[in-house]
Amino acid sequence: IEVSSYKFDDKYQMISIRDNGVGIPEEKISKLFRIDQSVSTLGTNNEQGTGLGLILCKDLVEKNGGQIFVESRVGEGTTFKFTVPINQ
Repeated sequence: IEVSSYKFDDKYQMISIRDNGVGIPEEKISKLFRIDQSVSTLGTNNEQGTGLGLILCKDLVEKNGGQIFVESRVGEGTTFKFTVPINQ
């Protein structure tokens, strides 16, 4: 897992968390942050999640004035990025 951070613009910091796991199929990505959709994929060690953690992350990020994004390729891994406001 690789975690990085950089200044996105004058108002936001971008945090990026990247893995080289199994990835997420494109048709599931749009459902990841929806409470009314159940999305779970087996991980590298066949572990299974509930998907609730990403919904909570999205809510927390947005309540703090940021946004959350996901990029993924099956077999190559996933990157989650989110912005947080920079205190001036």
